[in-house]
Amino acid sequence: MRDQRAEALARVLVRYSTKVKKGETVAIQGPTPAEPLLQALYEEVLRAGAHPILNVGLENSAAAFYELASDEQLEWVPPTARWIIENVDVRIAVMADANPRELSQIDPRRQAIVQRSRRSLMETSMRRSAAGEYRWALTLFPLQAHAAEAGMSLARYEDFYYRACLALDPDPVAAWERQSDEVMRLTEWITGREEVHIEGPGTDIRLSVSGRTWIPCVGLHNMPDGELFTGPVEDSVEGEVSFSFPALYGGREVAGVRLRFEGGKVVDVSAERGEDFLIEMLDTDEGARRLGELGIGTNYGISTGTKEILLDEKIGGTIHMALGMSYPESGGTNSSAIHWDMVCDLRQGGSITVDGVELQRDGRFVV
Repeated sequence: MRDQRAEALARVLVRYSTKVKKGETVAIQGPTPAEPLLQALYEEVLRAGAHPILNVGLENSAAAFYELASDEQLEWVPPTARWIIENVDVRIAVMADANPRELSQIDPRRQAIVQRSRRSLMETSMRRSAAGEYRWALTLFPLQAHAAEAGMSLARYEDFYYRACLALDPDPVAAWERQSDEVMRLTEWITGREEVHIEGPGTDIRLSVSGRTWIPCVGLHNMPDGELFTGPVEDSVEGEVSFSFPALYGGREVAGVRLRFEGGKVVDVSAERGEDFLIEMLDTDEGARRLGELGIGTNYGISTGTKEILLDEKIGGTIHMALGMSYPESGGTNSSAIHWDMVCDLRQGGSITVDGVELQRDGRFVV
């Protein structure tokens, strides 16, 4: 029997998030464990009158690639990957890692080679998206591995995930349209302001957002969603930040991350776990040690860390910062082969102050 929740999520992604139109070309990408959602997306795109391109990856291919590929093979960018980023109207990607730790023993140097070689793909994707030429959405198909990482049973995790996506609502598309109101209100309030000061346990950091654009996130790119973000002025970040939740990147986990910034650049770094990998990624290129994004989570339907950044960065009462590439539509100019989000929880003694006015205290908005 087909899971009606996956079908509802597919409708949200096609009809609301990416608004697929007749005649458009739509790339649908994900691994084999996500087959039920991939099939539902394929059918929904066909119903919309568009042309789906289904790209399904094998479950263990990533680990085999990093273990067996030569440096030349690591640097090679498949022409099909470049064609998709440069030509499709819409791209819907589904994450479904049956083993989120399968790359945990891979040499981080090899992962850095791949990141650098595919930098142009990230730049093209962000440029086309900012220009309105290309729409994209990212989601997850819940698996037992995700549930285990979050400390839940699969049944509980599925309910948790689909509820966060509003897929259990009788009309999920209309539900997301209603959900956007609060995010839009906060975005309007913060637009045009100049300095953000964030304080919390192990965190005291200031950054300029002068002249930058705040982007409200209401389910158009990420599902689930719920945040507003911008690109900080690149040389303005000063102070220290301690990230509360473990962060996965390229199949590797780091935890207990603490960064100190001077003149916008990370000058001191430590981590309780995964420090060597973290430093390797920060040394990927010049832009990897600068912030490309500051985001403020607004989804109070997500209340606990899951070790999945798609969810954790949306938690109401948290902020997240991304090292590396900026989104051009925010006005950010930082360029890098990486974009790595990390989350700081402000619900226990934290605050966000903007131009001297308190925006949030202990994880709750006060404006």
